[in-house]
Amino acid sequence: MKRTSILTLLLLSALAALGQQMADLERAVVATEKESGMRHGILSVSVYNISKEKELYSHNAQVSQTPASVNKLFTTGVGFALLGSDFRFTTRLCLRGEVDREGVLHGNVYIIGGGDPLLGSYRYRQTAPDSLFDGWYRALRKKGVKRIDGRVCYITNIFDDQPLHDSWQWGDIGNYYAAGVSGLNFHENMYFVHFAPGSKLGYPASSVRTVPKNIGINGKSEVTTGPEGSGDNVVIYGSPTNGDRLYRGTVPLGKSDFRVRGAMPSPAQRCADLFASYLRTHGVSVPTTAMQVYSQPDSLRPVLDYRSSDYYTIAQYTNLTSNNVYAESIFKYLGYSKYGKGSFHNGSKAVMNYFREKRLDYGGVRIEDGSGLSRLNRTTTDFLCRYLAMLQGEAFFDDFLRSLAVVGESGTAKNLLPNLPNGVKVHVKTGTIDGVKSYAGYVDAANGDRLAFAIISNGHDASSAAVAEKLNKILMKIATLY
Repeated sequence: MKRTSILTLLLLSALAALGQQMADLERAVVATEKESGMRHGILSVSVYNISKEKELYSHNAQVSQTPASVNKLFTTGVGFALLGSDFRFTTRLCLRGEVDREGVLHGNVYIIGGGDPLLGSYRYRQTAPDSLFDGWYRALRKKGVKRIDGRVCYITNIFDDQPLHDSWQWGDIGNYYAAGVSGLNFHENMYFVHFAPGSKLGYPASSVRTVPKNIGINGKSEVTTGPEGSGDNVVIYGSPTNGDRLYRGTVPLGKSDFRVRGAMPSPAQRCADLFASYLRTHGVSVPTTAMQVYSQPDSLRPVLDYRSSDYYTIAQYTNLTSNNVYAESIFKYLGYSKYGKGSFHNGSKAVMNYFREKRLDYGGVRIEDGSGLSRLNRTTTDFLCRYLAMLQGEAFFDDFLRSLAVVGESGTAKNLLPNLPNGVKVHVKTGTIDGVKSYAGYVDAANGDRLAFAIISNGHDASSAAVAEKLNKILMKIATLY
């Protein structure tokens, strides 16, 4: 009896402590809403105890809000479910026609895109353009090809021909983060433009070169020189198919060669053109320019199936660095895998259908793209928590969890909460676009429970850094509930 009383007292004490913490969280959320820069916006917060299967806290939890890059949690999670951790994108190299005794291919070489976001990526030695093209060149030589009397052709029809979502902003789409995707991606659909800053603050900064070379960029610079340490403040304007680019903004004083990333025009065409050029410089004659083909011809002979890294690796990079090209490639491939054509519409159908199959009430949810760039995306913090809780029961959950940034350790969360208590671990996806700041993920609490949480602020006037500081305080209170 005495032991029972002690246990009861301990339980009541723990409940009282939790009640006090919940009251502190509520006060912090309400106070944040009233602060300068926040009072004209909407702040939503939800916390769900997965271990105990109950809602812990909600504030404006049913308000439908724009999630920014937290939207990638839907894309990558459904990708794990429908594609699997071991899935690999495949790009096929084929030829059509006969190779004669002199090594002349009387026909064309075909690059058939498979939506691989890593194809020709500069991030890894094995995916870099020279490594990629060397493997393709060697595969052709093994088939006896020394000269091509036709063309290098490319096919992108696994995806539709709309690389950008209609709702993406004009000020975004010339920049690397809004490069869009093709059935044949290349170099992450971006290029580098190198600037030489002026010798004094406010002086013009000139663009000196682009990498890769020979990709048809015609750049006009209106960039000036900003203060030392001010970083990349360049905005790039241009269309997805035209090489004309306008550069505006600032690059920092004191940097002799400052690199900025832009959206590559027509990346599939650039891939084929640069491969044809690579062949020429390695002794394989290709007489004409590369050409797009809109349907796969008969009688193709396989030369090489080039496979990407596994899906887990791609999803992890997507979430850790919030890479939009990777996310949109996954999103459109989901549409292709379910409905035979990769498009924003079909990607959305695939994701929403997954919610339906899992019997999640998705009222207030709207999925327009895979990355979160679209301001038409909508979710509630309540739905985010229920979705994250549901994923824990899936066979792929451990891989999904490992794809998220860990506070204090990795990705966009490395410096998020510098004083996180020992014994607490926070896995998080962050999101930011103008007027939107969001966090969602999991807390492994000090008592062993796992919590799902979501915090979204829309319509605030404060700067992104100021809002992040405010939301960090709320996240810390969530992380220390137990």
